[in-house]
Amino acid sequence: MNTYSTAPTALPLESTLTATVVADHQRPRFWQQHFGNIPQWFLLETRVFNWLDRLCADYHGGQWDFYTLSNGGAFMAPEGDERWSLFNSMNGNGAEMSAEAAGMTACLMAYSHHACRTESEAMTEHFYRLREFALHHPDSRAIFALID
Repeated sequence: MNTYSTAPTALPLESTLTATVVADHQRPRFWQQHFGNIPQWFLLETRVFNWLDRLCADYHGGQWDFYTLSNGGAFMAPEGDERWSLFNSMNGNGAEMSAEAAGMTACLMAYSHHACRTESEAMTEHFYRLREFALHHPDSRAIFALID
């Protein structure tokens, strides 16, 4: 489980967002469970793969972990501890980041574009839940340079 502190709210204590890896037996229903009320939700996984392929010349497929967030969000990321080099030709920004951050970046891009395509408020909410988690991730600067 990964834990990052969020910025203080009106309360004096900081709240904590956590990411929990989805167990193997729960993976088959992950997309339906978290995104099933969103039009064309079944396209999201492929679109995330395609975004990482577009952003990372060294990506050639592989195993991915699924995560749920304590704020109701969800995302996926390639397995492993290696660093990834990503480049967004649409904004000219590149960055090195963890596999988890690379997955979050690909998900944020896919979620944003899917929200625009479907005009789904629920998809927009998923984007912002993941964005909130990304704001406090150790690779947050790299993530936001790429999605900007």
